[in-house]
Amino acid sequence: MGKKLQGVFAALTTPFENNEIAIPHFRDNIQKYNACDLAGYVVAGSSGEAAYLTDEEAAILVKKAVEASAPGKTIIVGTARESTASTTAFTNRMADLGAQAALIRTPSYFKPAMTTDALKRYYYTIADEAKIPIIPYHIPQVTGLSIEQRLVTELSRHPHIIGLKDSSGNLPFLGEVMPLLPSDFSYLLGAGSVFFFGLLLGASGGILRLADVIPGQCVILYRAFLDGNAEKASSIQKAIIALNNAIIQRHGIAGTKYAMDLAGFYGGPPREPILPLDAEGKKAIQQILKKLDLKG
Repeated sequence: MGKKLQGVFAALTTPFENNEIAIPHFRDNIQKYNACDLAGYVVAGSSGEAAYLTDEEAAILVKKAVEASAPGKTIIVGTARESTASTTAFTNRMADLGAQAALIRTPSYFKPAMTTDALKRYYYTIADEAKIPIIPYHIPQVTGLSIEQRLVTELSRHPHIIGLKDSSGNLPFLGEVMPLLPSDFSYLLGAGSVFFFGLLLGASGGILRLADVIPGQCVILYRAFLDGNAEKASSIQKAIIALNNAIIQRHGIAGTKYAMDLAGFYGGPPREPILPLDAEGKKAIQQILKKLDLKG
């Protein structure tokens, strides 16, 4: 992959029926997203409940995503495993199925051992051996590990490490590290509540769970930014913060999937042990979506 990753990528959810992956719904969602001018899709990431998928299920999802995606869409796959060897092997397996880049969160089970040097070696070794470019994934609220500014700059020097997904929401970190990165390095935001503000600081795009529910609004915000219409982009950003907070911080995957159902996509149930959204949560999301002039 020789181009910088720019624009809005949907962090796809995984549809389930009777606790099995529901491929027809997965395909139908992608076909609807194809009309929204998204830059591409992330399969088997955090929003896709990757921790609850088997390797075989992830492989099926990648195959179907490649088949269903419109031409020009970039397919990124979450491939992180706890060991360097298993992550490398799974990354290359997904590459053989058509993935164009791998999104790799920090290994976190043995947190005290995950020093900056250990993480650098982890990512460098994978990048050396992977068949596709890799994107480290900074999500400290899940892993309990933060990627330091020094490590980001060192990783950006590896020709096979093409970007970073940052879901921390830490704008000062972005502002400080951006001038130190190569111009072709893709800094992708994972926090929809600060998408516009991150673009102002130099981010090239976002991998957003928000785009599962309101892909059109996310793309319009991005286009407004590119067009220099800061007032329009800022207005959309302010309007979508409540939804982002509801589906990320308060109601999580269950809330995301319920919001998708209301917005005309298939969300369906989360996979256990995540519980379905309760009545109070449903009411809250209904009210948020009504303010955004969507279904519900």
